[in-house]
Amino acid sequence: MRETVAARSALRKRKWELPALRSSEKRFLFSKAWIVIAIAIIAFMALCAIAPQWIAPYSPVEMFTDSIMQPPSVVHPFGTDYFGRDVFSVVVYGSRESLLIGLMSVVAGGIVGGTIGALSGYVGGLLDMVLMRAIEILMTIPGILLALTIAAAMGPSMTNIVIAVAAATIPGYARVMRGQTMSINGRSYITAARSIGVSRWGIFWRHVLPNSLSPLLVMATLGIGSSILAGSSLSFLGLGVLKEIPDWGALLSQGRGYLTVAWWICTFPGLAITLLVLAVNITGDWLRDYLDPKQKEG
Repeated sequence: MRETVAARSALRKRKWELPALRSSEKRFLFSKAWIVIAIAIIAFMALCAIAPQWIAPYSPVEMFTDSIMQPPSVVHPFGTDYFGRDVFSVVVYGSRESLLIGLMSVVAGGIVGGTIGALSGYVGGLLDMVLMRAIEILMTIPGILLALTIAAAMGPSMTNIVIAVAAATIPGYARVMRGQTMSINGRSYITAARSIGVSRWGIFWRHVLPNSLSPLLVMATLGIGSSILAGSSLSFLGLGVLKEIPDWGALLSQGRGYLTVAWWICTFPGLAITLLVLAVNITGDWLRDYLDPKQKEG
């Protein structure tokens, strides 16, 4: 009788105990938590770029002359700069230019590079040789150096920065798209489509191109972070967008001279760049694992 009561008591206690998680389950939950955090950071940054007036407590051009270079406080969470502007508000408003440079350069580079790679891989022959030799010449030049040269030659503006950063990413997209197109073009269902009389370009638009876009999409997602870094680097060097409200790279450049006396002026824009690039890379890694069956099996 006592053993039965003890067994029932132990069973009741066990109901309230959480089951132990295996190491693989812990890794899965940990990775999912990081993905949620990364997506939340990206969503917040996007909201800052779309509607900064909802986030920023002050105008980015409002100057508090009695609070010049004040450290972070309750009133000014990121402190104030050498003009007395609220650094948090300036960082929020500056996110628009940084995000636009990253997104637009990735879209432009992906479209141009993807088109070159798809045509080169599908048509082949002389066109493939000419396009790939041109791409290889571009690949011999470091990306940031190519972007710096183009931006310096064309002058500081949003359009020129996007062109410069996009040009540096074209070779990578072209190589990936060419390899994927050649791989898809050799599949059995492509041969079957040819055997039933489907036109060459009909096969390209219906079968080859749609099935080749997944790696390009993943690469573009991962490339957003690199493009934001490249755009910020050009702005840091004085080749960015010349506006009243500077982007993050320009904020870093403006605050570097005050690093020893007002560290917060360039620290928080740098943290914003770091957080956004890290969040984009985590999201890109997750998207790669989700779209690539080989990654799932590994």
